[in-house]
Amino acid sequence: MSGLRVALIASSRHPIAQPFAGGLEAHVWHLAAALRARGTAVTLFAAAGSDPALGADTVSGPAFAPSAAAAGDPSAAPAPFLADHHAYLGLMLRLRDTGRAEFDVVHNHSLHYLPVAMAAGLGVPMLTSLHTPPTPWLESAVALGGAGGSAFVAVSEHTARLWRPTIGQVGVIGNGIDIDRWPIGPGGPDLVWTGRITPEKGTHLAIEAAAAAGRRLHLAGPVSDPGYFRTAVAPRLGSAVVYHGHLHQSGLAELVGSCAAALVTPCWDEPYGLVVAEALACGTPVVAFARGGIPEILDPHSGVLVAPDDTAAMAAAIPAATALPRTRVRHRARTACTQQRMVEDYLRCYRRLIDAAAPVAGLGAA
Repeated sequence: MSGLRVALIASSRHPIAQPFAGGLEAHVWHLAAALRARGTAVTLFAAAGSDPALGADTVSGPAFAPSAAAAGDPSAAPAPFLADHHAYLGLMLRLRDTGRAEFDVVHNHSLHYLPVAMAAGLGVPMLTSLHTPPTPWLESAVALGGAGGSAFVAVSEHTARLWRPTIGQVGVIGNGIDIDRWPIGPGGPDLVWTGRITPEKGTHLAIEAAAAAGRRLHLAGPVSDPGYFRTAVAPRLGSAVVYHGHLHQSGLAELVGSCAAALVTPCWDEPYGLVVAEALACGTPVVAFARGGIPEILDPHSGVLVAPDDTAAMAAAIPAATALPRTRVRHRARTACTQQRMVEDYLRCYRRLIDAAAPVAGLGAA
């Protein structure tokens, strides 16, 4: 696949750089790095400030400042919506005009509707990775425009099932991590929780479970909802609950590897569960709510699943989880969560799309 030219479409709001805004940004960063390591030319469409060390050609969407007349329209959408719309519209128009000459395939990771809605007009094959359950805007674009433009894969079987009523058959390519960046750690007596600090991630439930288990809890991640942090998390901080801030990957790996178990407490059905894979790579067993795609990652040798929102059950499961051999836990990451497997799957998918589009492109050129 040397010489392949791939455009990766990411978030127009968040740079693809450490410390990552969320799992989606981390995923795109690692995919871009892994593709380049395989000899692929990568162009990244993302927010300004993305990591220059990736070596990718990074292109930010055009900024938008409405005129005074447009800004005064009482029916105008909120400014963030307009900014996203303008950025993705500009990107898709650029790809419509130059995409066939610049790229062999476009790989869409955004959650915006416009890349899917406009995919059929690009003249270059597009693959969309479905990182979330259906949302109204994206589902509308998929239902009306996706069938003739983009191909689709989901990040878990759980996510694929939710999309099949709209798309039909959709394959699965699970997210993967660079195992070498998450070395096995020595463990320790404490517990750890990582992720965006926001109500749907259930940080407060991890605090409750750790308190019930009588263990100290370490927290790390960006404060995505300041009001939630202020009311549900900050009052509990102290010697038993320690917040380490928003860590870069190496510091996060060190923290996770130093703990006895990781608690994963989503209050919604996680499409994949990247923090689970990261903990397993560090040899740190996971106790998680059985929601979304998480049960597809964990097995009995790497962690314990408990009923959603049941912090008492989570606390009770911690001794069993911490008794699991850390080498067996890491083995699960090696067999189920590797970046190498993910990249090989995506490269095969790219090749199928390119080969399928070749006769059509040839006819168009003639």
